[in-house]
Amino acid sequence: MVLLLLGLLLAVAALPVSHEGQSKKWNEEEGTVEKTELEKKLEHFLSNVEGVGETEVVLMITEGGSFGSDERVKVTGALVSAEGGENPTTVQKIQDAVQALFQIEAHKIKIMKRK
Repeated sequence: MVLLLLGLLLAVAALPVSHEGQSKKWNEEEGTVEKTELEKKLEHFLSNVEGVGETEVVLMITEGGSFGSDERVKVTGALVSAEGGENPTTVQKIQDAVQALFQIEAHKIKIMKRK
């Protein structure tokens, strides 16, 4: 009887678990990070601002939040690599836009010059 229960427990533990409903940002098999829709939209917006060229954006979200879920996510930080990132006026424009969109403090936004 004990062996039967132990065997059943091991069989259940070995079953594959489906994560279809969950959005994964990190692709473990390929070792890559997928762009979120929010990051893509911000990149597109910023690249159309005067003085800002091509951009790349990484957003940090609150733990437990997920871009793929229906619940609202809270952006807690932003990293922006932008052409024109060496110009203080351009940096201020980017920082103002990110602060206005996500209601985060300036010290949680880093803007860098793009190669």
